[in-house]
Amino acid sequence: MAVRFTMINQDSNDSAQPTNTVNTYTQGVNAPGGPVEFFMCHWKGTWAADPATGGFGNLINTFRIVLNGEVVFDFRAGYASNANEASIWQYFLNSIGGRSYEDPSGTTTRDYWAAIPLGRQTPTGVNRYEIVIGYAAAADAISTGTGTLEFWLQTNDAMQKTTTVCPSTSFTHAASIEMVTVKVPQNVPGVVSALLVQNDSAADQLGTQGIRLNALSDFGQEASMTRFLNGDWNNGIKFAGSALGTAQTLGYELPGAMVIPVYGLTGGDIIVTVDSSSATTRTYTPIITNSVGAREAQTVRQTQAAPGNTANAILSRTLE
Repeated sequence: MAVRFTMINQDSNDSAQPTNTVNTYTQGVNAPGGPVEFFMCHWKGTWAADPATGGFGNLINTFRIVLNGEVVFDFRAGYASNANEASIWQYFLNSIGGRSYEDPSGTTTRDYWAAIPLGRQTPTGVNRYEIVIGYAAAADAISTGTGTLEFWLQTNDAMQKTTTVCPSTSFTHAASIEMVTVKVPQNVPGVVSALLVQNDSAADQLGTQGIRLNALSDFGQEASMTRFLNGDWNNGIKFAGSALGTAQTLGYELPGAMVIPVYGLTGGDIIVTVDSSSATTRTYTPIITNSVGAREAQTVRQTQAAPGNTANAILSRTLE
């Protein structure tokens, strides 16, 4: 049993960082094979002024990973602003078994890490990662020559689940109760463990019937019930807030975004009944997990396993 960390790319170009205009960073990387549990990213740099009032994650608007020609992670924020406190990106990763934290003492200088759960047994030899990151505009420009972006792989032959973040289904809502069909890719093995629901602004704009997954309930579930069940109300949101200092800030909800545990739904598309209080556009992103067996040759080896199971991580927040 072994956990190993391998840096596969380091980029010191200013174009790899968010700056005071919306920009997109694209990078293709060759990497060795093995049981890849997490794709890890490390941003570090100095900006002319505080780039984001809240956490650095507010500057990550989209993040897409294509592994050997297969889309395995496709995140798109419903809204993004450098003036937000908690970010959808950070909330999402921490809710599905990933990790997203930064040094809370930073202001103009930021040091931020994110671990994206993949759980892929990649073949021996050369593997190809295509990374596309869409940045929201920072409050000010990156200081020339100060930024670095690193990509790391965490391999773990005790990992238990693959994780696929599927392309989202968008729906333009009227101020009424409507039924949404969330498309679930049928070529991706596994079950749906969670659903990320995002509004296009930092507001829920939900009526008293809230969001109901037809396969889980015959009754409307208002937003407070969902946040009670998924662990958000147990200070389940962690971020580096505007009062940056010596600790992460805890929050109990992120308006406009909710991760809903769906307890391993299978069998096709997911039907959702949504009560909107205003006309708006929402996106619905399925997270699919599947069992995986991962093994690699060992010489000098560790003897303690670190089981990684994103399906369990999602449900653990509902039990706190």
